[in-house]
Amino acid sequence: MPNERLRAAMAAGGWTYTALADEVEVDLKSVERWVNSGRTPRRATAMLAAETLGEDVHALWPALRQARPARAVGPELVALYDQRADIPVSTFVDMLSQAREHIDVLVYAAVFLHEAYPRLNDLLRERAADGCAVRIAIGDPDSTNVQQRGNEERFGHGIESRCRLALMHYRPLAEVAGIEVRTHATTLYNSIYRADDQAIVNAHVWGVNAYGAPVWHLRRNGKGGMFDTYASSFDAVWETATPVREG
Repeated sequence: MPNERLRAAMAAGGWTYTALADEVEVDLKSVERWVNSGRTPRRATAMLAAETLGEDVHALWPALRQARPARAVGPELVALYDQRADIPVSTFVDMLSQAREHIDVLVYAAVFLHEAYPRLNDLLRERAADGCAVRIAIGDPDSTNVQQRGNEERFGHGIESRCRLALMHYRPLAEVAGIEVRTHATTLYNSIYRADDQAIVNAHVWGVNAYGAPVWHLRRNGKGGMFDTYASSFDAVWETATPVREG
């Protein structure tokens, strides 16, 4: 299908196929395909072409609004996501299901896991029964840092209620052999979801809800790398946390 918006933008500015191709340093046939076949160029090329034409890149190529897939890079950084909302819950569930030795969760609430996967507690019980050590650290709703995060993310008292909801979800696991549940009052710089040598780390950005903040998926690759940095951070918070009792 022809890209009539692109055709009109070029006509309005007096741009020929050849002139635009020369300006953005692509083949003439590429520009012809953009216009006549509706082909979408690579993002960087599209942005340069849109800037040249004085148009919004998404107006010319709406397909570029679609979420980009995770970018695989480096020995430890498996994937990078623009925001947590881009990750299907199955990614978390699959990672936790594969754990054989360690599951560590450090969050304030993260009730999205229970909401999207009601069998989460059953999964954690199964892992513990198979010898996996499970540690869950959730935010103390009465702590100053949790309340401050609510103000920063514009949740207000909402985050405190979500911490209480998380506690309600996890409390039945408090007396299960192999599972420990604690509350913490620390400043949460990142939410951490660890399963053996993999970890999903959700950054926290001032004024942005966690679901809208970036996420990186790590796989441990030797000692002293990024994975160990976050694993050590979890251990440090765990030492300050207060055990939760069932009932």
